[in-house]
Amino acid sequence: MKTLLLVSLLAFAACSPVRVESTTQMPGVNFAAYKTYNFMDVTARNEDVFRGSSASVEQLKQAVARQLEQRGYQRADTPDLWVNIGVVTQQKVQTRETNIWDAPRYIGQRNYHWQSQEVPVGSYREGTATVDIVDAARNEQIWQGIAASALSKDPEKLAARIDEGIADMFKAYPVPPRQ
Repeated sequence: MKTLLLVSLLAFAACSPVRVESTTQMPGVNFAAYKTYNFMDVTARNEDVFRGSSASVEQLKQAVARQLEQRGYQRADTPDLWVNIGVVTQQKVQTRETNIWDAPRYIGQRNYHWQSQEVPVGSYREGTATVDIVDAARNEQIWQGIAASALSKDPEKLAARIDEGIADMFKAYPVPPRQ
């Protein structure tokens, strides 16, 4: 029974609508030495910010702030760390592959050729959020996380995906959350 529960939980986690693309960190950095953070101006990166939705950027900032504060960092006007958030959205096409059951049903003298192909079935917008942590004194990026997800039109689902994506991203952050 325990095995079935574990397999079910792993399958559910694998079906998450949010995926962490990558996390990287500069080697040899003592992340525990930093105590404060603040956000850079998001518009400075000149990216498509959720089609101009400043509410989504604020949700990203709040999610990142929660993760950093769980790790003992405090927000300050002259921080040890700058947080730079970049957001890119793009239109994607959802497809499915045709199978042998979609093949022509004609049987006769002519030699028909059938080939599997991708058929468009819908479209959606996908958002990718990049969180860069920058050492303010040296002006060097010391950590980066990238997460992507299909963007929901439902504000509550979008907020939940943002929280989930940032939380998953920060699992790889070198400073664990405090208990």
